[in-house]
Amino acid sequence: MSKGNINISTENIFPIIKKFLYSDHEIFLRELVSNATDATLKLKHLFSIGEAKGEYGTPQIEIKIDKKKKTLHIIDQGVGMTKEEVEKYINEIAFSGAEEFVEKYKDKIEDSGIIGRFGLGFYSAFMVADKVEILTKSYKKGSQAVRWECDGSPVYTLENIDKKEIGTEIILHISKEEKGFLEENKINELLTKYNRFMPISIKHGTREETKTIGEGDDAKEEKTIVDNIINNPTPAWTKKPSDLKEEDYKSFYRELYPMQFEEPLFNIHLNVDYPFHLTGILYFPRITKNMDIQKDRIQLYQNQVFVTDNVEGIVPDFLQMLRGVIDSPDIPLNVSRSYLQSDGAVKKISGYITKKVADKLNSIFKKDRKDFEAKWEDIKLIIEYGMLSEDKFFDKAQKFALYPMVDGANYTLEELKKKIKDNQTDKDDNLIVLYTSDKDKQHSYIETAQAKGYKVVLLDSPIVPHLIQKLETENEKVKFTRVDADFIDNLIKKEDTKISKLSDDEKSKLEGIIKEVVPAEKYTVQMEALDSSENPFIITQPEFMRRYKEMSQTGGGMMGMGEMPEMYNLIINTNNPLMDKILKAKKNKAKYVNQALDLAKLSQSLLTGKEMTEFIKRSFELMK
Repeated sequence: MSKGNINISTENIFPIIKKFLYSDHEIFLRELVSNATDATLKLKHLFSIGEAKGEYGTPQIEIKIDKKKKTLHIIDQGVGMTKEEVEKYINEIAFSGAEEFVEKYKDKIEDSGIIGRFGLGFYSAFMVADKVEILTKSYKKGSQAVRWECDGSPVYTLENIDKKEIGTEIILHISKEEKGFLEENKINELLTKYNRFMPISIKHGTREETKTIGEGDDAKEEKTIVDNIINNPTPAWTKKPSDLKEEDYKSFYRELYPMQFEEPLFNIHLNVDYPFHLTGILYFPRITKNMDIQKDRIQLYQNQVFVTDNVEGIVPDFLQMLRGVIDSPDIPLNVSRSYLQSDGAVKKISGYITKKVADKLNSIFKKDRKDFEAKWEDIKLIIEYGMLSEDKFFDKAQKFALYPMVDGANYTLEELKKKIKDNQTDKDDNLIVLYTSDKDKQHSYIETAQAKGYKVVLLDSPIVPHLIQKLETENEKVKFTRVDADFIDNLIKKEDTKISKLSDDEKSKLEGIIKEVVPAEKYTVQMEALDSSENPFIITQPEFMRRYKEMSQTGGGMMGMGEMPEMYNLIINTNNPLMDKILKAKKNKAKYVNQALDLAKLSQSLLTGKEMTEFIKRSFELMK
């Protein structure tokens, strides 16, 4: 048996490791299982090139708990280590540069992010253990098995032992403070979280399995004890798309999200080898109009080891509403493999994912447009958000982004522009796209527009004010106007103008009567000569004011617009017969004005509370 010191300059490193990322100390198991997996895969490679002799077989990793001895065991059947390799990899390389590390991080323990930088993955064990043993035997012919032990001080022991099987067993003597890691359920939870898709089978305990033997009356149930394998070594994203069927993708979705009972709409299989390696599967779930959607559903892996479900940076913001898996060895993580580090590679990967999603959506649109249209309501928020936030996605989305009509038809923007060009071009050669954000609330305005032969688009997601601003910027001479922004002839101004039936004196007198009743702080009175069949009073909200107010409320727009009071235009139809009645009435002038105003409010869902009560009372009085 030999004893030694792990480099005297590292005497301060164990306390730092013990405190390092205390809230995330569970990652020790991820690191040790990852090391065991690497050792096993390395042995597989050595067999494949003929450097290791015999048969590789089907090795697995085993996790065992010994509650009496308060130990946790991680056992692999990998390459193992010779005594010289233990000296090199455990005692020397692990602490190369440690002196520099201690100096740099001694005052920044919580922010250090050290595991991995100096080969410290193995030493994460000391975050939960008072003492660690390594029992190992190399695959090399004639190798002597050895045992290494360290209690977290710079002193270790190394001795020869009898061990027949090649591979490594790491024994953690769990500290009193971390006794929770001696519970089967806790270890099972961690293995499932971090290692459930590792490429080598992981055994943890056993389970009872029932099999039916025979048929009919002779059938018997036989119970057997089998190894409890935690993981799926060959998850769907590691396979070629050509080898998977639709049901395979759905089955994997259920494996990822066992508590999600609704099937995804469709999936996108990512697979790229250059200029970086990345694989994965992204699923489109059904998305409602609610912008407060839970993200953190896409899982990030590195060589099938779970890293995080916070993919901010690597996945564009608008795609974080998707679900699924991304796996890449080239993703730059901090050294504890806990979060992303921002650099050029991240931007390239993010750009690739954006392009791949856009191409897939375009492919689905071209292959089965009818099916794509049927799913539009469930995916439009993601696409519209992407168009707003990513310029490259905006450009590609022009081919498949839909603009649904209130009558049920669906057009791309180019199709829509051609459809409405003849009828909805104003006198200034602007193409006016009329839209509604609420078919029920704006029903009367929609009907008026349709009576003119105009097409009305349904744009009802919460980011529409921002999106149409971008669409107008990118499409010269195209203007989006909500159907209730003005009376119809002002929305799409043509050359012809209506003549008022009232004289200038009568209009002036009428305007004075109305302004005495209508609150000036809320309404701008606008006298217009409309068709006599049009409503006497029409309430509109100017497109500019309403749009920027909404943009301010959802982030963006003009500063302070969100705090502005509600202001409306009150359009008075001077050709409606009611105007003559108001002018000639000897009494009830104010009642007629208030009644017409309240009816206009009612059409805009603006009549509530006390005003509604007064309106009903006044209506009955006028009927007497």
